[in-house]
Amino acid sequence: MEKTTAFLIKESMSKAISYTAYRTLVAQLAKDGMSSGPEQTEALTNYTQLNDRRMKRWDKTLKFSEKEQKQIAAVETKTTWLVLTESWCGDASPSLPVMHKIAELNPNIKLKIVLRDENVDLMNRFLTNGAMSIPKLIAVDDVSGAVIGDWGPRSEAATKLVDNYKAEHGKLTSEFKQALQVWYNKDKGQSVLSDLLKQL
Repeated sequence: MEKTTAFLIKESMSKAISYTAYRTLVAQLAKDGMSSGPEQTEALTNYTQLNDRRMKRWDKTLKFSEKEQKQIAAVETKTTWLVLTESWCGDASPSLPVMHKIAELNPNIKLKIVLRDENVDLMNRFLTNGAMSIPKLIAVDDVSGAVIGDWGPRSEAATKLVDNYKAEHGKLTSEFKQALQVWYNKDKGQSVLSDLLKQL
């Protein structure tokens, strides 16, 4: 019998970790020259180390305006943001610190993280254009257990850049991926924040 989405979410929630625990995990993997997930390659290790440094930086430098902070503080619905990700994911490093900061500003929003490759059945319910793209945020109402929204793998603004590049070049090159990270640095998490505020 096929498991329901609600059951898969509940199952994943039971093994989900906090953002702090996730950061500790990524830092340890980076130090050990490893990455999360079953596949271990030099490239995935390098991405993990890069992401660890980036998240460290974004955790320190992210800034929200007073208006944005008020909007976040006003949310009364008790919600859990369950996020599927992996240590090597380049799109996760700019967005997870934003999610964490939002959750820090409002006790009604809880952030929980699970690894995609350990939760494939759940991931398959939240595909992006048929792909297991991460990070994927699933917003769950704590009272009803219903899914009230999802977001990912990247902001609308970043998605536009990716789609335009794919349309022109057929696929994403490593040069483009580097350029996207530069764009993320300049954006300072604002496009992710803007998307997530709409979700609230």
